[in-house]
Amino acid sequence: MYYPINEIFQTIQGEGSYTGTPSIFIRLQGCPVHCPWCDTKYTWMCSQKENVSVKEIKNKNQANKKWSFLHEKDILRILKKWTTKHVVISGGETCLYNLSNITKTLEEEDYQCQIETSGIKNIICSLNTWVTLSPKENIKPLYTSIIRSNEIKFPIFKKEDLLYVYNILSKIKDKKKRIICLQPISQNEKALNICIKACIENNWKLSVQLHKYLKIQ
Repeated sequence: MYYPINEIFQTIQGEGSYTGTPSIFIRLQGCPVHCPWCDTKYTWMCSQKENVSVKEIKNKNQANKKWSFLHEKDILRILKKWTTKHVVISGGETCLYNLSNITKTLEEEDYQCQIETSGIKNIICSLNTWVTLSPKENIKPLYTSIIRSNEIKFPIFKKEDLLYVYNILSKIKDKKKRIICLQPISQNEKALNICIKACIENNWKLSVQLHKYLKIQ
């Protein structure tokens, strides 16, 4: 199966439960959500003008709008040049696509898969894939996405944003253990203090986007 790939690179995971874990990021192209604080706005549109060769994506060394369709076998060959065994499929919006084939293929090669999604579409991936959900309002499959999630990561800018967190969590009726993370937007000091206080009060986890502090990709 072919996927629209913006970039593939090895780094340290800077967010959520796997913070600090050496990871290979597979960044998909295309996202209709358009969050104002998004760090990867260059992945929003799948413009044919930016559709380049597979070779150009393999050699890509800076963030831009260029992307290419890569088969899962081509993706696997690229991954083999690195030692890391944790793979993060990010975006863009990952669940615009059926990720069942690629996650199963990677698992067969002893990779551990994680996907990051807003939950705007049904999540289709292997049963063993770790799903990090950053839920958005007014999305039809929200409860289905919550049920599939392993962790829920909320971006926080102001105190009022916590009302949305409590509202989402109130919809969870199953007994599955999930990690709840609060992530201050853009390293804002006020947002950070709000997150720290709420995490301590609720026994949640703080996600500080470590990669930004380390100034790595």
